[in-house]
Amino acid sequence: MQKGKLTKYIMGALLAGALTFSATPSEAAVQVNPIPGLSATFIKGADLSMVPALEASGAQFKDVDGTPKDVLQIFKDHGVNWVRFRIWNNPKTGPGGGGDTDEAKALAMTKRAKALGLKVLIDFHYSDFWADPGKQAKPAAWEGHSKDQLVKDVYDYTAKVLKDFQAQGTQPDMIQVGNEIMNGMMWPEGKFPGNDNGKELARLVQAGLQAIHDNDPKHEIRTMIHLADGGNNWIYQNFFNALINDNKVNDFDVIGLSYYPFWHGTLDDLSNNINDISKRYNKDVIVVETAFGYTNQNFDKMPNAYGAAEERIGGFRSTPQGQASGLRAVMERVAKVPNNRGLGMFYWAPDWYAVPNVGWKTGEGNEWDNLAMFDNNGRALESMDVWNDVSNPNGKTVTPTFKEVEVPTVIGNIGVPVQLPKKVLVTYSDDHTQEMDVNWEKAPTYSKLGTYKVKGTIAALKQPVTAQVKVIKKVNLFKNPGFEDVTLNGWTVEGDTAAVNAISKAGDSLGKGSLHYWADHAFKIKVSQSFKNLKPGKYTVRVSTQGGGGQSSYKLFVQGDNGKMQTTDIKDTAWNKWNTVEIKDVEIKGGTATAGVMMDGAAGNWGTMDNFEFFQQE
Repeated sequence: MQKGKLTKYIMGALLAGALTFSATPSEAAVQVNPIPGLSATFIKGADLSMVPALEASGAQFKDVDGTPKDVLQIFKDHGVNWVRFRIWNNPKTGPGGGGDTDEAKALAMTKRAKALGLKVLIDFHYSDFWADPGKQAKPAAWEGHSKDQLVKDVYDYTAKVLKDFQAQGTQPDMIQVGNEIMNGMMWPEGKFPGNDNGKELARLVQAGLQAIHDNDPKHEIRTMIHLADGGNNWIYQNFFNALINDNKVNDFDVIGLSYYPFWHGTLDDLSNNINDISKRYNKDVIVVETAFGYTNQNFDKMPNAYGAAEERIGGFRSTPQGQASGLRAVMERVAKVPNNRGLGMFYWAPDWYAVPNVGWKTGEGNEWDNLAMFDNNGRALESMDVWNDVSNPNGKTVTPTFKEVEVPTVIGNIGVPVQLPKKVLVTYSDDHTQEMDVNWEKAPTYSKLGTYKVKGTIAALKQPVTAQVKVIKKVNLFKNPGFEDVTLNGWTVEGDTAAVNAISKAGDSLGKGSLHYWADHAFKIKVSQSFKNLKPGKYTVRVSTQGGGGQSSYKLFVQGDNGKMQTTDIKDTAWNKWNTVEIKDVEIKGGTATAGVMMDGAAGNWGTMDNFEFFQQE
């Protein structure tokens, strides 16, 4: 969906009083059903690595009732039983910010946590700054080291830090070797799959594991390997087949997953993955990172990672109720993993509300503030009760009921039948949402500009719904231009067709869907549509794209009826950094044209295309 259309979609709903996207803590009334049979040892965790930086910058934490309290105590009182702390080797050599989470801070936080009876997971990044699928920079102190020396570095550093925890009397209960290492760690030597099917990565991982085992002869510390994209089973099979089956690294206990439903697929995708990998590799599983928004409001100048588009894809309203319902849903999926192999979940950075000078790096702001579990004044949201409520055997169980339905705003054109959405978004009383089929009256054709209403019925609920149709002059001639049905219907794909598919991921899509490309080998693709019976005149074609870049050729093109090919280069730079390119003044006289994108890609090139437009200029 076009961004402008999404805004109109939402504004139309708000004006009609149909949707509520946020609520203040004082207004929120959060109800959470208990999860039947939830184990008393089920991990209900929180990554609180930002706490030292927040406290140093004056953050004040209050409980739900407004009582000032130690932030760790707040989480414990609401049912959290584990906490997670990350460690960067020497953040002073990096750009700074992001909590500057070194060993000293982790030691101090672990001491505080253990004093409250909380268990602790330590997250080694083996970097001086953020390590994730898009970046895995080795520590500055290890630059220039040989592969063998890097293996020794990992062993020595891991052993040293663990001994420091033990000397303090605060041995961690679990340790993960690396953070979101689906693409490896300590690049380029440990890049996965690289040219060695992960052999060098396996040596680095084994070194970290061995350091833990050598200093924990009773195996009291559980060990974890952690990947992102928790709804993508192919990624997990590809990685662990190489690590375990090919490179014989298997002496770890837990597979950890990052799962954010607005980035990583549906809850069913998550269930399918964790159920499979726990059995396939004989491992316990933990969702070690997740989060849900409580508002779409931004509290600083840094654009947020989560907003209206992510809310729609994620399946839960941006309210404290929606946040609590989302967390419960993830916990329930993990708890249902067969043979009790689902150990629990951690919420990532629920403490990180917008506090000046506590950004993701020095000089930057906080893109996470509306995903925290505290409001912008440091007061805990009522969603915090989810941790206790899921384990309350005497808790009230309420069946969610219909609450409201969106009022979609559709753009129509004079003389062309209106294309109404096949599904509308229904919100239930627990603030989870569901796309549901709708039966509309016959799609109308309008002869005048203006705003009209079309009535329909949600089939499964027998609930009436009304669409607002705004008829305008500009006609987008592309069919399925925004891939909102998450298909390639209407498009011709030529070349390496296996490199192209439709996906639905926030950041990879401007609305619900987009056209995605990737291949592990050099590839050529051409995606296009052809047009007939065009009125004579000048036309514009455009597209929005994002991705990693690096293609030898990547062009938007249009070929008119005179056979002349016009192109313009597309240059992407990073994930979720969208740019729009266009070709204007395309002369059409004979009534036909073909437009789309051509690409010569190298192995590993990736990205998405969205919101194609082809229209006659006024």
